[in-house]
Parts: sequence; C-alpha cells; structure tokens
Amino acid sequence: MKSLPDLDRLSVAEKDDLIRSLFARVQELTAKVAELEGRLALSSRNSRQPPSSDGYGKPKPKSLRTPGKNPTGGQKGHKGHTLEKSEHPDHIITHALPTICDECGLPLLEATVAETRQVFDLPPMHYEGTEHRVLEARCACGKWHRGEFPEGVNAPVQYGPRLKGAVVHLTPHHMLPAQRTADLMGDLFDLPLSDATVLAAVEEAGERLESTVTAIGQAVSAAPIAHADETGLRVASKLHWLHVLVTTCLTWMGIHPKRGKKAFDAFGLLSALVGTLVHDGWKPYRDLACHHALCNAPHLRELTYVFEEMGQSWANRLIEMLLAASQEVERGSGPLPHDRIVHFHSLYLEIIAEGEAANPRTPPSGKRGRTRQSKAVNLLHRLRTYADDVLRFMTDPGVPFSNNLAEQAVRMPKVKHTTWKVIGKNG
Repeated sequence: MKSLPDLDRLSVAEKDDLIRSLFARVQELTAKVAELEGRLALSSRNSRQPPSSDGYGKPKPKSLRTPGKNPTGGQKGHKGHTLEKSEHPDHIITHALPTICDECGLPLLEATVAETRQVFDLPPMHYEGTEHRVLEARCACGKWHRGEFPEGVNAPVQYGPRLKGAVVHLTPHHMLPAQRTADLMGDLFDLPLSDATVLAAVEEAGERLESTVTAIGQAVSAAPIAHADETGLRVASKLHWLHVLVTTCLTWMGIHPKRGKKAFDAFGLLSALVGTLVHDGWKPYRDLACHHALCNAPHLRELTYVFEEMGQSWANRLIEMLLAASQEVERGSGPLPHDRIVHFHSLYLEIIAEGEAANPRTPPSGKRGRTRQSKAVNLLHRLRTYADDVLRFMTDPGVPFSNNLAEQAVRMPKVKHTTWKVIGKNG
C-alpha cells in the first residue's frame, strides 16, 4: 500500500480489512524495531559476544553477585601473600657501633643485636660465558687421544639451556612478542637477542616437548572432568583455530585449520573422553559421546539481556536461582543434598514454564526452513532441553558452575594478537 485510500468510499467491510492489514503491519514493524534495538543493546555483558566486540562502547562492568553477600577483599580462609622475614638470609650485614661512648668516653661493653631488617632484591643480573676446552694428547706409540665436549655443546658459540628456557617461558607462556622478548633479554641480562634466535628457541622447545604434550593430552582426555574451548587465530595470515582441553592441573593446546569435528578427529583427544566435558554448548561438543556440563556464564549474560532489554522478570528469577544454587555448592564443597537438588530442579522448571508462557513459539510460516524464533524462545528451548547439563554443577562432584578454566586458557593467546608459527601437530 503506497498511499491511504479514500476512506469515504470504502465500505465497512473494506475498512475492517484495511484495519486488520495495517494492524498486522504495525505488529511486524514493531517486532523488527525491537529486534534492531536489541542488536544495538547486545554486548559482552548480556550475550555471547566477546569483550573485543564492544569497542569504545563497552558497557560498565556489572557483577552478577548479590550485593552484601560477601565482603570486599580477600575472603575467609584465603591464604595471604605478605612478605615475611627469612630464617636463613643469603647475606648478613652488621652495622658496627663506635668503640667508645660519645657521652663519657669509656669503651662500650659487648654489643648485642637490637633489631633486624631484611631487604629482598634481585642480584646483579648479567649473562655468564663459559668456555669449554677439549684436550688432546699423543701417546708414545703415536696415537692421538682427544676429549669430548659435553652433550648439548655443539657449536663454536651458542646460547645455553637456561637462556633458551627463559625465552620460551616469556614468549609462548607469557605471550610476549618475539621482539619484546629479545629486547627484554638485552635490558635485563645485557645479552640482546635477535627475533630469529627467539623463534628458534621456541621451535626447539616444541620438538623437545612433543612427547610431553602428547602425554598431557592423553591425561586430560582420561580425566573425570575436562574443559574445552576454541578460538580463532591467524597462522601465516590464514584463519586457524586454537583448541584447548584443560583440567585443574593440566592444559593442552592445539592448532588446526578447522574448528569442528575434523579438528577433533585429527587431535584424537575429545573422542577419547571418558568423563564429563564442560563446554559452552557448541554442537560439535554436544555430539561427543561423553557426559556434558554446560557453562552457565553465557546463560547468565543471555538472561540479563532478556531481563534488562526485554523487561521479562522470569529471567531475573532464574539468574537468582542459578546463583543461589552455585553459592550453596561452594559453601558445601560438593554436590547438594538430594532435597536441595529436588528443590532447585523444581524451581528451575517452574521458572522455565513461566518464561515459555510469556514467549510462545512462533508457528510455522509455511515457508521452507525453520521459522525464526526470538532470543528468549531459543534460550528457553536450550535451557529446558539440556536442563540436566545446565544443573550438573549441583549434582555431580567436581563439576563447576562455569567453563572458566578453558576460557582462561584461550584468553592470553587472544590478547597477544600475533601470528602463530605452527610447531608440530600440536602447535
């Protein structure tokens, strides 16, 4: 309809049809406006978007913890890190007294220690150069005998294992760029390196640690609880995927051009899982034949969006319920008693039903493909379908509320924002 028809010439029935069509159009446009406004309101605080997508419009951080539940600062039972005196200091400097009294001129009696103060500092740092000399001598029979250099001393001039270890610690582990690592070795030890030297040390470490990486991967896949996540990284200017599989004590990482099943099959670890896998609900993880526990951090963010942007109170009730159950698990240091599990599970389903009543599914439109549903409908469907996995943190020993361990493992590589050089199959 390009223009409003002459209403005086329309019959009552035609006006009724016009009103219905306009009303349907208003509903359609209202829904579209709400969707577009919702997209503008999306951020890392109320959706699965990464913090890097927030840009300068990043929202002010807002804790999901209930105010007043815990005091600020270190919590009860937290071991502090106060600097304490050492019983066996490396050096003792005694500051002597004068030999006579400045008041009467008599000699002082035997001195005793009145007070001690300790200063902890770094020793003067400078590289050490060690020259290895091999001797040779000739026997009276004419045969020459020559000594051997120790293992690892292979070139006329080379860098030692401690220096290489420090380089590897700074670059792959602490995610420093190669150039900054090279500069830092010059600043701290007066031994500046080239970028090529840093990369060579990292490559050598990758070769030496290949069997260790394999053993870590096998140990993680056999663990009762493991965490998985993945993130995109550039390798030789092409998009690859960093996959991580971690436990509380072990971290395995691997680089692969693919994100899903092909990468899983190439690594051969996820398919061998025997315990519970904590993840974000991504379908390739879901298809693995193991027990599953869903990370609740994205659920809280999505529920925050439904509550704050869509004005639906059931979402806030579910946030409070999940946090309350999590706090009870933390206080009890284990799964909840059966009666508390039944209580929270019933409350969970009750809130889900309330949300479903407020967000009925859109009926099929008759067109090909699935009918598009709202964010709230899709979230509710996921929370009901995988209710056991959402609530596994309160039923299974050791299963956490979130996938924070895996997310921490991928965080620093993302911060580095550099091109990775693949070293072997496992990166």
